[in-house]
Amino acid sequence: MHKEYIGYDEALKKTLKHITPLDVIDLPLSDCVGYTAAEDVCARVDAPSVDTSLKDGFAVRAMDIARAAEDNCIHLKCIGTASAGGSETDRVLSQTAVRILTGARVPDGADAVVAEEYARRSADAVTISEPIDKGRNILPQGSDVARGHPVLFCGECLTPGIIGLLTAGGCSRVSVFRKPRVAIIATGDEVILPGRSLTAGQVYASNLITLNAWCRKYGLDTGLEVAKDNAQAIKECLKRGLETHHAVLTSGGAWTGDRDLMAMVLEELGWQKVYHRVRLGPGKAVGFGLLEQKPIFILPGGPPSNLVAFLQLALPALMKLSGIRNFKLTQISAILKVNVKGQRSWTQAVFGSLTEENGIRYFQPLKGISRLKSIADGDGLLLISEGVAQIAEGEIVKVQLLA
Repeated sequence: MHKEYIGYDEALKKTLKHITPLDVIDLPLSDCVGYTAAEDVCARVDAPSVDTSLKDGFAVRAMDIARAAEDNCIHLKCIGTASAGGSETDRVLSQTAVRILTGARVPDGADAVVAEEYARRSADAVTISEPIDKGRNILPQGSDVARGHPVLFCGECLTPGIIGLLTAGGCSRVSVFRKPRVAIIATGDEVILPGRSLTAGQVYASNLITLNAWCRKYGLDTGLEVAKDNAQAIKECLKRGLETHHAVLTSGGAWTGDRDLMAMVLEELGWQKVYHRVRLGPGKAVGFGLLEQKPIFILPGGPPSNLVAFLQLALPALMKLSGIRNFKLTQISAILKVNVKGQRSWTQAVFGSLTEENGIRYFQPLKGISRLKSIADGDGLLLISEGVAQIAEGEIVKVQLLA
């Protein structure tokens, strides 16, 4: 193996070692979805702030109806009504009840709520024919979140659910890591942006748009550009990208052909090369380094190589830039449908489809002459570690989810 190649695990470790999360910004909760928390956050208030009713019904003392039965109905005097947000001060005393609506504060003296379908009301009385336990249909104060208790931890992604919990806990703003802006540059005289007329020999920039879609999926802002196979044109694109973005992805021109200029241009610009060529198939031509202290990934031009290199090395780096330190694509277990071959000296990536039969999940490697169709049809990716020559049909494997 050529001495410049490094193993995939080493490449990932070196990549993440050179990445530092971006600066911290303070945002209102309404703008925080998808960001990564830069601090631990505790609730400032209890939610709910008082014991509240989970049902429309009647607030009672459980002991007053402990002997209730169909042949021994209990009649309680209804002394008022409690509504959500109301300021009623009725107190439930022995043999009394208060009509209560969902979300209303449970009156003093009451320790249970009888749902209205289990009670009959007439004039100022309510009739109950079965007992109820203490606490039934009551949401205790602080049960959603208690004042002073942690709601969010540094490094955690702000999901809609977490944002709702933070709001309930009295928070209105949170410190988060800034999300990186990513410049994506495709190279090639034959490559053109979608929407333009295609002439013989030209191709639309599918790698560029696919990378853009993956970045947007994770909430990253992007800028797209195509550069001709010309050192000066590539240099100008890189400079523009570095001026306005936090990271750069390049697509194509990564190998050693006559028009594979990317590494040469970066050398001329004085980048700090960390590695170029990884024992990862497809994706071996991937390179990574820093220029103006910003990460740059050289991604191969072949679609499978381009995507594998991005998913396994560039995407974890972009996620760390945004504050997620140990990002991994979601993995699930599946049974292998057929034998698959690995490489003793490479990490091998295999695109495949996931199916379910009788409640059992299977992984079927995709084979076909269309590289793009294999990527589009693939909803899972199997990584076969170095040194593993084959995984047999029927073995349980870990599959990264792509869909």
